[in-house]
Parts: sequence; structure tokens; C-alpha cells
Amino acid sequence: MNETSCRRFQGRVALITGAAGGIGAATARRLAAEGAAVIAVDLADEAGQRVADEITRAGGRAEYRHGDVTSAAVWDELADHVARHHGRLDVLHSNAYAVVVKPAHELTEGEWDGQLAVTLKASWLAVRAFAGQLTDSEGSLVLTSSVHALVGLPGHPAYAAAKGALGALGRQLAVEYGPRMRVNTVLPGPILTAAWDRVDEAGRAASVAETVAKRLGTPEEVAAAVAFLASSDASYITGASLVVDGGWSVVKASA
Repeated sequence: MNETSCRRFQGRVALITGAAGGIGAATARRLAAEGAAVIAVDLADEAGQRVADEITRAGGRAEYRHGDVTSAAVWDELADHVARHHGRLDVLHSNAYAVVVKPAHELTEGEWDGQLAVTLKASWLAVRAFAGQLTDSEGSLVLTSSVHALVGLPGHPAYAAAKGALGALGRQLAVEYGPRMRVNTVLPGPILTAAWDRVDEAGRAASVAETVAKRLGTPEEVAAAVAFLASSDASYITGASLVVDGGWSVVKASA
């Protein structure tokens, strides 16, 4: 768990999807380090439980819940569990995603639907299940989009469509549920997670060269942005999209 003297989430409850690794796991650790009781949700049970156990051993509060975020029944069960065992929800980080790297004409209908279900539909289901608890606590919803919402990259048509839609959904939800719930979106760029395992050193070097920061980002750097948006430090920020990409999306090599 990250060391921090900041306790912005003391007495708060946070639920994070896609929490078994990468940005979700880093966010779980960060919010717990700042005092939150964390509910980590994923399908990867061993890794998800490991994240919760690490937080607990470090002195934080966390539990792991197995859950398919594309299932309305699962979201209803999560809402019931949080209400019964925690009595409130203050932060919801909708972070789960799915990606199949293929051009549009090679995607099957199932592959298209699956990516949109995990990445986009799940965020709607989350709000449908937790809108009451989040507005009661005057809480915060943070959606994980991507720089794919801003820039086209080969082989990511469904992923880009879903991530782009999250920005529009976030703005809409901010209007629908404000002022009692804030909704913001974070757009990570080249962040060194397990998704980069399939990228060779030459590919990584090319991405590094195309960032202003001249390096790949870390999940902890995105988690810091999520924690900011979810905290009272961002109390006058809603409907916003925060790019966390080391300047990747603003660099152009041509004149």
C-alpha cells in the first residue's frame, strides 16, 4: 500500500472494478492508504484476493468480491452487500475493460458486444445500482476511459468506441445527478500494465518516444488522478475528462 500522510477518504467506502491488477489495483491501494474501506471487484479471484490481502496486511481495510460487471444481477448483489455491510458508498471507480485487437471487419459480433458490455454497459449498470447510495453520500463516480477516445489506433475499433462513449456518459451523468453526485472521467495513455506484456521492447520504445514525458506511465500515477477526482480536493470539478498520458496525445512528429 502506498505510504501517504493524506487521509482524504477516512470513514469513506469505495468500490473499484477491474481491481485485480493494473490501474484498478493501484487505485484500491491508494484509496485504502488514504483511509477508505475498499471493495475490490473482479473476475480474477486469486489476484483480486491478493490485492485485498496486501491492503489488509498494510493496515488498511479491504475485501474482494467476485463479480461479472456485465451482469445486472451482480450489480444488484453488490449494492445490497454494500448497504448491509457498510451502510454507504462514497466512491465508485468503474474501471473494468475488455479489448480484442482486430480491425473492424475482422471482429465478430460477440467480440464487439463483449468489449462494449465490459467497458461501457458496466458503467451504466453501476450507476443504476448505486445512484441512490452515491447521491445520499454526495459521493463521486470516476470512469476510466482512455486516450483511445481521442486518437485512432489500428486494431481497436470497439475499444475506442466504448472508451469514447464513456466521456459522453460521464458528462451526461454529471448533469443528471449533480449536485449530489460528481462524475468525472480519467483518460490514461501508455501506462505500464499487464496489457503491455504483448508489446515488445521496440514497440515500448516507440511509445516512449511519442510522449512528452519520455517514459511510460505507472498505474500509481493514474490512481493518484482518480483519487484526486474522487476527493473533496476536486469538489468543484464534475463532468470533466482528465488526460493522464505524459503528453502522448499532444505530440506530433510531422510539421
